[in-house]
Amino acid sequence: MRLIAVLALCALPLVSACVAPTPGKGPAPTTRPTTQKIPKPKFTPAAAQRYENVKRRVEPVAEAECRRLTQNQNCDFLIQLDPKSNAPINAFQTRDKSGRPILIITKPMAAYVQNDDELAFVLSHEAAHHIAGHLDRRLQTAKVGALIFATAAARSGLQGRSVTEAAQVGAQVGARVYAKDFELEADAIGARIARSAGYDPINGARYFSRAPDPGDVFLGTHPPNAERIQAVRRAVGR
Repeated sequence: MRLIAVLALCALPLVSACVAPTPGKGPAPTTRPTTQKIPKPKFTPAAAQRYENVKRRVEPVAEAECRRLTQNQNCDFLIQLDPKSNAPINAFQTRDKSGRPILIITKPMAAYVQNDDELAFVLSHEAAHHIAGHLDRRLQTAKVGALIFATAAARSGLQGRSVTEAAQVGAQVGARVYAKDFELEADAIGARIARSAGYDPINGARYFSRAPDPGDVFLGTHPPNAERIQAVRRAVGR
């Protein structure tokens, strides 16, 4: 069936959502997103030392939590620092060809956090994306969205490129359906990882009080910062 080939064209990059939200884009915002730009801080030797220290403590705890909460999951985390100084303030999770989870933090992000607690929360949040299986879940919802949109387009009489474009739109919509839920889930799991590693996740979540607020945007990729702070508080409370 041609729709199978269409779905193959709609595969999304296997990269998790980041903890550094950019101003939200999309229709029907119910809370106005923040549009201010954050100046990139300089990556200093002190920031490099903080990264090494926090990474050393968070990694084994994240791996232990991964083994506790999952089955047949690769829990051998590889935490890396993006060497590009001009990279955005960002952190994300991906996998290599063998399925090993990789957590990447950029130098500007490592320099932007104000203390060990914030950096521990960032790394723990990205580890939580892998533990919760968000890459595969996002890919699955993208495939469902692509199939629904492509099928609707074909039944309406569209053909060829039009069906492919409809599938691509459906994949994007499908990938965003649970994006906010995934972020809140990763915040909660990440908070518990950071706490187990000896850090204060409540203090770490104060990062969101400085980050641009994406607002409450329909099909946005990130929830409002206030919701994320509350998710951390609830997780720590439990």
